[in-house]
Amino acid sequence: MIKDTIFAAFTAFAITAVLCPIGIPLLHRLKFGQYIREEGPEAHKKKSGTPTMGGIMFILAIEITGLIFVSRYPLILPVMIFTFVFGIIGFLDDYIKVVKKHNEGLKAWQKFTMQLAATAAFAVYLYTHPEIGSAVLLPFAGRLWDMGWLFLPFVFVVVIGTDNGVNFTDGLDGLCASVTCAVAAFFAVAAIKLDIDIAPVSGAVAGSMLGYLLWNVYPAKVFMGDTGSLALGGYVAAFALMTRMPIFIVIAGFVYLGEVLSVIMQVGYFKVSHGKRIFRMAPVHHHFELCGWSETRVVCVFTAVTMILCLLAYLGI
Repeated sequence: MIKDTIFAAFTAFAITAVLCPIGIPLLHRLKFGQYIREEGPEAHKKKSGTPTMGGIMFILAIEITGLIFVSRYPLILPVMIFTFVFGIIGFLDDYIKVVKKHNEGLKAWQKFTMQLAATAAFAVYLYTHPEIGSAVLLPFAGRLWDMGWLFLPFVFVVVIGTDNGVNFTDGLDGLCASVTCAVAAFFAVAAIKLDIDIAPVSGAVAGSMLGYLLWNVYPAKVFMGDTGSLALGGYVAAFALMTRMPIFIVIAGFVYLGEVLSVIMQVGYFKVSHGKRIFRMAPVHHHFELCGWSETRVVCVFTAVTMILCLLAYLGI
């Protein structure tokens, strides 16, 4: 499985690295440019028009690579499907933004309804699967906790929370891809340690992120859009649940959690205090920007923190 996981990483990297130089000019010609929200940092307005929906390239890489291994590792198929479905939801959101030429795509209830429907189907699959069921691995405890019927609502919390966390993290050049690359590498190693035949799909995600970063590091030539960030959120949640490691997302994916919490705290405090703010801007990566940090510094620090926390999470297996 180790060799296959490494091969999957190389394959997905190569596919993404080849697709990006082909896809980016195509996105330019189609005028699929990013629309920057008015309330965002002033420095980001120069990014308006940069091609978005770049997530299409690495989603294709993940799915193509997965198809190579699915016959030997059938458990990767649900992760591939869940990643693809959430990518479709993001694609619809991005496409509406491009057509309408503003930063609002699907209505919140439309996006949420589709996410709930996909999550419900996945929750039932997990709960009824003889090799997965309703148990989750407790970090640093070395044992499983069978949640029983509580597992079903727990799946919704994990999926919706993680997907929104990854989506909020996609706000700086290279940030979401770098953090997710580290998280995917952790999950690949964890699956190998736990002897769960699913690691190659995480190898594919890590490799595709590295290939995508060739074009997404500052100054980015392409943005992944909701197409990419929702797909990656779906992958992280699905893989964690398939390996019975959803609680580990709190450790390895702490950056995702921090991004979500910063938005919740900012909005809540703003309403309670009648206009006051905790952060200069939320999500929290924008706060550090407005404190004088460069985009590259924020990305490096957030990625370094993720890597350290992934090592901590590994110790907790």
